Amino acid sequence: MIYLLALLPATALTIAGYLALFLSARSAGGMQTFGKLLGFWAFTLAALVILGALFAAAHHRHHGMRGGMHCPWAHEPDARPGPPGAPPPEQSAVPQAAPPAAH
Repeated sequence: MIYLLALLPATALTIAGYLALFLSARSAGGMQTFGKLLGFWAFTLAALVILGALFAAAHHRHHGMRGGMHCPWAHEPDARPGPPGAPPPEQSAVPQAAPPAAH
């Protein structure tokens, strides 16, 4: 459905691109170059709108609030992954006795 809604701005951008190219053909100098660039830019934006709509339609069911992407900590709100590298040393709740002094 989203790709059908994207046809409206893509059509408007395409018409604007043709209008810019038509008017640039009737002008001279710097305005002609600017009109050609503006027309091609409008065509590029129209193509990006269509590609974005197709991408969004293809990935419609893969992301969202209900299913969401799989996060390993999604079921534990306080658990977050730590920084990469070696895990920190385990801390004991019971204090350790000092090692004997060597004489």
